[in-house]
Amino acid sequence: MAAVNVERILKKIMILADAAKYDVSCASSGVVRTGVLGHKAKIGSTFRRGICHSFTPDGRCISLLKILLTNQCRYDCLYCINRTSGNVPRARFSPEEIVWLTLDLYQRNCIEGLFLSSGVMRSPDHTMEQLVAVARSLRERHGFMGYIHLKTIPGASALLIDMAGRYADRISANVELPDRASLSQLAPDKNARAIHAALHLAHAGITEARTERRLAEGRIRALPNTAARPALVPRFAPGGQSTQMIVGADASNDAIILSFSQRLYQRYGLRRVYYSAFSPVPGAASCLPHSPPPLRREHRLYQADWLMRFYGFSADEILDAAPDGMLATECDPKLAWALRHREFFPVDLQSAPREALLRVPGLGTRIVGRLLAARRVRTLRLADLMRQKTSVTKMLPFICVSDHHPGKSLDCLNPYRAYRTAYAGRVPEQLVLFDLPP
Repeated sequence: MAAVNVERILKKIMILADAAKYDVSCASSGVVRTGVLGHKAKIGSTFRRGICHSFTPDGRCISLLKILLTNQCRYDCLYCINRTSGNVPRARFSPEEIVWLTLDLYQRNCIEGLFLSSGVMRSPDHTMEQLVAVARSLRERHGFMGYIHLKTIPGASALLIDMAGRYADRISANVELPDRASLSQLAPDKNARAIHAALHLAHAGITEARTERRLAEGRIRALPNTAARPALVPRFAPGGQSTQMIVGADASNDAIILSFSQRLYQRYGLRRVYYSAFSPVPGAASCLPHSPPPLRREHRLYQADWLMRFYGFSADEILDAAPDGMLATECDPKLAWALRHREFFPVDLQSAPREALLRVPGLGTRIVGRLLAARRVRTLRLADLMRQKTSVTKMLPFICVSDHHPGKSLDCLNPYRAYRTAYAGRVPEQLVLFDLPP
């Protein structure tokens, strides 16, 4: 690209990178895509441990080029700063400019991947064609092996979504709001049915590709070593798909949000649901809140989501500790559940199954795995927990080991005393890694 265009590119970056900050559904874990070292036809690689090199002001660790193809949008979503009636500067990249920018920043060691979304231009199909053209050029023309996350456009054809999955490591379609009535009111141009159709098409493509690849690998292993080995089935979005919900833009409480998330995980096999606290936009409609929800609410939703994904909790179990439909802000959902179900405790760390250990406040999946391995060869003591560098004080009322038993003290613990025991009289505060600009 000619040097005379660099200044124009920088102006576009300032507009479109800032417009992309409201989409938080980007992560780079779960993918292996390795290039050939020293081979001129390949550039870059991606590993399962993810891409983490820089920090955002709110603490997220990223090194993706996170940008919009354009912030020009024909939709008029009331909660979106890029809506067609919004008074913001507009810009648009061509697919060739995005490709050049990605390769240039990658070769300068500034990024290791691309997160690309877009406002809806002429139609969903036209916009999706532009997004796919970027990924196709990077993969086929330039041999780019780094991470690519493409945002699919609901309403686009099944063929274009299939092509997006063939070139991208992860794809996503935002459901925006859990309540269809709220979506119709706040985003009248969007169709909940089209959003779910896009999620279904992606899920079907991922499932089919994984099944075919598993069968192909089995056939290859059965071949003799001297036989010519056929090529494996191409991957389809090996990093899976994700989605995003806006928290606090409508009257949906945490119970509605978590129940909806659980249905999404069950129906579409999502890798992750992201929760984004509503951010008031200039000139917002009167039906929208005038202030954002507390960040701690978003944090509690992420914790509850983590319990559903990795700890064996269902949404109903988590919400059982939230009778008003809202998660407690003063303590995490796991501790809230433990306080409400004190008959489940204390848990004997020496004999309890893994499922029971995962429900103990303060015990994570890694520590549970280490305890299960350790108790096969010795009797567990408090010293074993202390060596794990975990909050032993938090879990003492809920566990028993050879040299500790809470006895009947757990029966008389009320939520306030248990909370003080867990947090040692310290009220948790929101951590700020960087000073936010005024």
